[in-house]
Amino acid sequence: MAYEAMKDRLVRGAFEPGRKLTVRAVADALGVSSTPARDALNRLAAEGALVYSGPKTVIVPYLTMEALEEVTAMRLALEGLAAERGAAKAPAGLADSLESMQAKINKALESRRYADVLWTNKEFHFAVYRDCGMPYLLSTIESLWLRIGPSFHNLYPEFAIQKYGVHNHQVAIESLREGDAGAVRAAFENDIRDGYRRLKQAIRARAEQAGD
Repeated sequence: MAYEAMKDRLVRGAFEPGRKLTVRAVADALGVSSTPARDALNRLAAEGALVYSGPKTVIVPYLTMEALEEVTAMRLALEGLAAERGAAKAPAGLADSLESMQAKINKALESRRYADVLWTNKEFHFAVYRDCGMPYLLSTIESLWLRIGPSFHNLYPEFAIQKYGVHNHQVAIESLREGDAGAVRAAFENDIRDGYRRLKQAIRARAEQAGD
């Protein structure tokens, strides 16, 4: 349970790259003892989601350009497939549910509550993906989000100003209402590409700062 809780928080971008996490802090945050907290951190470190900087401290790693390129290529292929299959099998009320989620995202954007934006953004995407009926595909997509989720912090505030995600999500909702699964896939793929361009800029900016 501790592992799943920490994994979910990383996937949703609850911890930004560079954040240090101690066993005690994680245990307190999750309401568990140090043993399950340590086991969760060990498992996540083994999966590459965290990196140990000491015997009891881990760091959320920064995304490299090589990792971003690879993860993005996989996300476009796998999430595009999940979005199209999910849209084709979506229940009647899914578009309304997505509309409600987007309303929450919009309110959070207006008040600059970006952590809340990221939390609901994950719900939005996976609400469509879950209907694809392909559990192994979903598991793989979650593993990709586990690696890239923390870096979603770097999307803001630019994404809030330019409304990239808002536009892509709205197109996905409208396409879902029209029964156009291919257009839903394209909307999610555009969302991933827009995010990729912003994250690439963030990685380059960090490299320049390190060089200075």
